[in-house]
Amino acid sequence: MYPFIHIGPLTLGTYGIMVAIGLICAFFILRADFARRGISADAEAIIGITGLAGLAGSRLYHLLESPAEFFANPWPQLFSTMGFAFFGAVIGGFLALLYLARRFKIPALLMLDVASPAAAMGYGIGRVGCLISGDGDYGIPTTRPWGMSFPNGIVPTTGNNGTCAQYGWPENCAVHPTPIYELLIAIVIFWILWRVGEYVFKTDAPNGIVFAVYLVLTGIARYLIEIIRINPKSFHGLTNAQAASVVSIVAGVILFMYVRSAFGAPRRA
Repeated sequence: MYPFIHIGPLTLGTYGIMVAIGLICAFFILRADFARRGISADAEAIIGITGLAGLAGSRLYHLLESPAEFFANPWPQLFSTMGFAFFGAVIGGFLALLYLARRFKIPALLMLDVASPAAAMGYGIGRVGCLISGDGDYGIPTTRPWGMSFPNGIVPTTGNNGTCAQYGWPENCAVHPTPIYELLIAIVIFWILWRVGEYVFKTDAPNGIVFAVYLVLTGIARYLIEIIRINPKSFHGLTNAQAASVVSIVAGVILFMYVRSAFGAPRRA
C-alpha cells in the first residue's frame, strides 16, 4: 500500500489524490447532466463548494461518532487528515446544494437530482484512495482469492499492532477489500441514477425522484457493506453507518412517495 507519494520535498496523500480525481469526474458528470437538461449553472463552483462542504461534514461526523474522545483533545483531531464518514459527506453536501440551488435559482429537488449521479460516482472513486492508503476501511478476513492484506497501510493488517493481531486473526490474514466492492457498487448506482434521470427528464416526472432513488440505493449498499466491515456495533446491534443507512433508506422512500403524491405520475414517454 502507498499512503503517501513523495515527489522531492513534496508529500502527497494518496487518499486526497483519489478524492480530487473523484471530484473531477463528478464535475464532468454534473456538467453533462446540466447540459442534457438545458440548465445554465456553474458546475465548477457547485462541485468545488459541495466537495469542500462534504469533506468538512465527513470529518465532523467521524469525530462526533466518538464525542468523548474528540472533546478530550479536539484540535489535533479536527485538523487530522485521517478519519472521514460517508454520511457526514452526504449531510454536508446536501446543505451546500440547498444553498447553491437558491443562489443559482434552481429548484432544490432538481439540484439534488442532478447532483446524485455525480455524487455516486465521485464517492466510488474516492474509496479507491482508502484502498491505496490502507486506512482501515477494509473488511473481515476472507479466503476468497481476491482477499488482500495491508502490511504497510496507515492502519496495517499485519504486525504486532495490526488489525489481524488485535482481533485474534491469523498473522498473515487477508481481508475483504471493501473499497473495491464499493467502487463497483457505485458504478452500478451511477448507471441506474443516470437512466432514472433520463426517464424523469423525458417524461416530465416530478423533481426529487432521482435523489430519492440515490438515498435508497446508497443506504442499502452501505448497510450491506457494513456486514463485512470491522466497525463496532453501537446502536441496537448496528454500526453507526448502518443506523444512518436505515435513516437514508426511509428518507428516500418517504421522499419518493411525497413527490409522486404531490406532483402526480409522469406522462408516458
